[in-house]
Amino acid sequence: MASLKGILRNLLDRPGGVPLTPYLKVVKAADERAERLRGLEELPEPAMDDLAEFCAIAREAADRTLGLRPYDVQLLGTLALLDGKVAEMATGEGKTLSGAMAAAGYALQGKRVHVISVNDYLARRDAEWMGPFYEALGVSVGWIGQNSSPDERREAYAKDVTYGPVSEIGFDVLRDRLRTDTSEIIVPAPEVALIDEADSVLVDEARVPLVMAGSTDPGNAVPEMAALVRQLVRGYHYEIDEQSRNVYLTPKGADSVENLLGVELYDEHEPGTLIELNLALHAHALLARDVDYIVRDGKVQLINPSRGRVALLQRWPDGLQAAVEAKEALPPSEKGEILDSITVQGLIRRYPEICGMTGTAVAVSEQLGEFYGLKVAVIPSNRPCVREDEPDRIYPTGPDKDAALVEEIQEAHSTGRPILIGTLDVAESENLAKLLQRRGMEPVVLNAKNDAEEAAIIAKAGERDAITVSTQMAGRGTDIRLGEGVAELGGLYVIGSGRHASSRLDDQLRGRAGRQGDPGGSVFFVSMQDDLITQFVPDERPPAADADGVVRHRRGAYIVGHAQRVAEGVNLEIHRNTWRYTRLLEHQRELILEWRDKVLHGDAASKALSTADPERWESLPEDTRDETARQIVLHAIDRCWTEHLAFLTDLREGIHLRALGRMSPVDEFHREAVAEYKSLLAEVERRSLESFEAPEPDLKRPTATWTYLVQDNPFGTEWDRILKRVKTATRRG
Repeated sequence: MASLKGILRNLLDRPGGVPLTPYLKVVKAADERAERLRGLEELPEPAMDDLAEFCAIAREAADRTLGLRPYDVQLLGTLALLDGKVAEMATGEGKTLSGAMAAAGYALQGKRVHVISVNDYLARRDAEWMGPFYEALGVSVGWIGQNSSPDERREAYAKDVTYGPVSEIGFDVLRDRLRTDTSEIIVPAPEVALIDEADSVLVDEARVPLVMAGSTDPGNAVPEMAALVRQLVRGYHYEIDEQSRNVYLTPKGADSVENLLGVELYDEHEPGTLIELNLALHAHALLARDVDYIVRDGKVQLINPSRGRVALLQRWPDGLQAAVEAKEALPPSEKGEILDSITVQGLIRRYPEICGMTGTAVAVSEQLGEFYGLKVAVIPSNRPCVREDEPDRIYPTGPDKDAALVEEIQEAHSTGRPILIGTLDVAESENLAKLLQRRGMEPVVLNAKNDAEEAAIIAKAGERDAITVSTQMAGRGTDIRLGEGVAELGGLYVIGSGRHASSRLDDQLRGRAGRQGDPGGSVFFVSMQDDLITQFVPDERPPAADADGVVRHRRGAYIVGHAQRVAEGVNLEIHRNTWRYTRLLEHQRELILEWRDKVLHGDAASKALSTADPERWESLPEDTRDETARQIVLHAIDRCWTEHLAFLTDLREGIHLRALGRMSPVDEFHREAVAEYKSLLAEVERRSLESFEAPEPDLKRPTATWTYLVQDNPFGTEWDRILKRVKTATRRG
């Protein structure tokens, strides 16, 4: 019976299956109170035990302060958020105002709210834009960004509602975890997280570790190694796997490198050369300038693949980062040891209450439920969408696709219809712009190299004759309004130059046209040579094209869809695998923080050290010994935790080799991590006592600290590659 109940629950709990009927009743009741409130000079203070009254007052407040009168569907979105759901609302349907009303509702319940966005621009824009609305309801609001000072951050967090990018809130949490004085703590206890672009933050960013590092020494990479790998030939010296995630030397390549360097690469006692070579080879073969990163202001800046813009403060692990810098003949950036880290998923799960909004939640409802226990409420649009979405136009080769794409753009442009072309990376956006310029067209390009001007560029994309070429549109946060006479031309025409690895990103691009019942159209151009096809379904044999060069056989569309489903499956498994490893680390950190908080805020250190060595305790001045004990134990905790992180990093690098012995790498990782953690506790006590008994304890901390996001090495570890080669050889044998 239990299993039958589970099956029925899964059937009923379908994606987007949250019933809207209870919300609709509240909205109807709120509508009935509208006239009464319009006649009042001053709005009454909302009482959160009557949601209909709150919605009616919030609607009137928004109308009076912002000139925006929320539609019924926006109230539905607000109620879904207040109910702890992820509200799926189409682009242009007013998520920002729905989110503000929900944030105000939580705040009026006495709960502190963090409205978490994907970047500084949206955090500041929305906080300032919605400010008068919050003020009308008696709710204070603030915002933080990467340039906010400690005092500005403290002031913002003291507000009822605080807007901030997910990375900055995470960095503030990391800084607070290493405070040695309670007066320096900035972030209050987490209560409510309301997440804008929830699928991007909760899924795409979820496995990205946020790191706090302390200075050790400059990074180092051997420039000679970067020069050496440039001489190697793919297919002869090295191979890349079918998904372009791993690169490895062939036997001939290994022989050539050993002859050039005069060393034995696979000497287990001297692994440094092999590590340097692999890093240089990764940087050379698997990371492309203007695709994975750009070089700006003399620095390597990573590009966020899900948003097409520079990932501020983001970098690869030190070795790979230095290898890319050597590849580009740049000086190595500073290197440091990791003092603490937290994943975005771990950060969000700290909040007792979580809700969010986005235009594309149903596609990731499984992940939202699995990792956060969240359900999706699909909010209908205010007006029916009349956008015309054409089937994909599929071509045999990349050049065929590019030629057809340029022709389509020129034909549409000749009518004056505005066109938005979404490309997959910076290089493609710039190459397409050059092709259009050769045809006499003047496109405006929005990519990671000029993302500071994005709001102005997007705002003009709906004007007559506009041609806008952009990398990923997710999280751009600016509506595209149609210019005069554009509706009669068919509205905004969205063209995708290729399918993304996630269908959500395609849907977000499409959603830029047809907002609020506007006319619009969309189409994607795809080739059977696109990376999506060659990486994820390399063995599929594409059908032949028709006489006009277009692939119309239904198998072509199947291959494209299949490739996208495989890519989404791979990314989901990466997310799951990352969480399998990091959730134990997060749990151990929680236990350490509980201990640390007792030391920082209480007398745990004094009790422990006075009991361990009463004579030494009595010899210290009474007015300083409590603080001395506190600093000694805090230093021991932080130092041991840093070393624990380093141990776990090294452990994970090699744990995959256990699979050769038919052991589970994850289980083995957990077993060793738990054992090491137990020894960590004893080591903290030992070091604390040792420092306490020393005449002058060494409590030095890093002279400098900095924060950044680690772009996990997407190509696997050396053990991953060894294991892959062993399995391949076994199958061939």
